[in-house]
Amino acid sequence: MADGQLFAGAVTEAERLDWLRLIRSRRVGPVTFHRLVGEHGTARAALAALPEIARAAGVEGYAVCPVEVAAAELRAGKAKGARLLCHGEAAYPLALMDLPDAPAVLWALGNVALLNRPMVAMVGARNASSLGVRMARRLAEGLAQAGQVVVSGLARGIDAEAHRAALPTGTVAVMAGGVDVIYPSENAALHAEIAATGCLVSEQPMGLEPQARHFPLRNRIVSGLARAVIVVEAAARSGSLITARTALDQGRDVMAVPGHPFDARASGCNMLIRDGATLVRGAQDVLEVIGAAVLLAEPPAPRIAPLPGPAAPQRSLKEMRVLHDMILARLGPSPVAEDQLVRDLAVTSAELAPELLALELDGRVLRQPGGLLSRAV
Repeated sequence: MADGQLFAGAVTEAERLDWLRLIRSRRVGPVTFHRLVGEHGTARAALAALPEIARAAGVEGYAVCPVEVAAAELRAGKAKGARLLCHGEAAYPLALMDLPDAPAVLWALGNVALLNRPMVAMVGARNASSLGVRMARRLAEGLAQAGQVVVSGLARGIDAEAHRAALPTGTVAVMAGGVDVIYPSENAALHAEIAATGCLVSEQPMGLEPQARHFPLRNRIVSGLARAVIVVEAAARSGSLITARTALDQGRDVMAVPGHPFDARASGCNMLIRDGATLVRGAQDVLEVIGAAVLLAEPPAPRIAPLPGPAAPQRSLKEMRVLHDMILARLGPSPVAEDQLVRDLAVTSAELAPELLALELDGRVLRQPGGLLSRAV
């Protein structure tokens, strides 16, 4: 198959095995894969030529991925209910087809039809503030209501909130490891919900635990699937900015939500806006840029979790430190209402009040008129 050419018919199991063997062979990445298939016509012919190519490059004793290894991966995917999509076949995301480093194969778990619907990516800080989480939720709800599929990386913080908000209409999560590997573990329930109503995708083998080097590879798929990438919160040096730069290289629109200049979590977004990214105040700003014809109705009211009972249990010192860290992670220089913090943390006012007082006395939290709180700079 020539690079970018669609399959004329269904891919046979033998062809899938060849593709998997080629991409799993040592030193064969997506770019090399496409070049080899383009030069030799088929994955099987490329596999036959690889040892000689390696020898000419000075690599002795080169061996391609064994049939047994690729066959075991196919069996593992089938056992989990996942589907292997080869570059160019009908179910493979059309948005990725123009990328020079498009994944040769993708494992997909869930509703594969979502992969060829209009998508918008949303990324941001893992230690997101309360305002950042609320913004991600409202944006994702509005975009989903307008017919856009929200794609992200299933990380904690902004990613997870965007996925949750878009669950009713379908969301796509791109995994750094195998589609069956839950990372981070706290997103286990969300992982299961996306598998049931959305779609999980990865170019990595089933069962692979993600390593640091896998995340930039994951990010290029997140941005590649989307018409535009929205950065909600990001530090000046962060994976979200890497995704934004990748999106620019791929010809995607980059947008950012502005933040308070004193909040480090907003510095990356403010830099993007300074450098020409579209400033985003709401979903309508995004839809105007990408040319979506659907106009938004009044956005739904924010979901408010029911408050627990009034009893305030005694906490250990370790539990108190954890709660303090959670409070400080949600607060930034921009004031947040105390009742919003109660809802975000899913605690009672009685539980929160003494810990806020302790942080106030420690000079780490500032209380402002109107029941507003901010983090001391």
